[in-house]
Amino acid sequence: MNRTLLLAWITAIVAVLGSLSFSELLHFVPCTLCWYQRVLMYPLAFILGIAFFYNEQSVYRYVLPFSVIGMILSVYHYTLQKVPAFKKFESCTSGVPCSGEYINWAGFITIPLLAFICFTIITLSMGLLYKQRKP
Repeated sequence: MNRTLLLAWITAIVAVLGSLSFSELLHFVPCTLCWYQRVLMYPLAFILGIAFFYNEQSVYRYVLPFSVIGMILSVYHYTLQKVPAFKKFESCTSGVPCSGEYINWAGFITIPLLAFICFTIITLSMGLLYKQRKP
């Protein structure tokens, strides 16, 4: 059993379930950037699950583009929420504003920060997997 793959898979599952809980149970309407982050995270739950069951060590090749782009997008989204000067760069033009905050736990924990943490855990796990590979 590869614990690195398991950690990445569980992280992706928690992220998907958390995102679905926010939208389906708490009725938070996702903004445009939230949708893009979902598009990057949801496939990872399946890809990493399959990789875990087949102990596929080279899955980092497929996962890293999703997770790194997700990290970048999450940082941009978080910056829109927390840095007032960045609100003029907001790309959301209809529906829920991307600078809006449904949650703000402890004054800094928002949904994009939670997404960033999950994407980062997955990215670091894939880095460890890359380092553990056998030549």
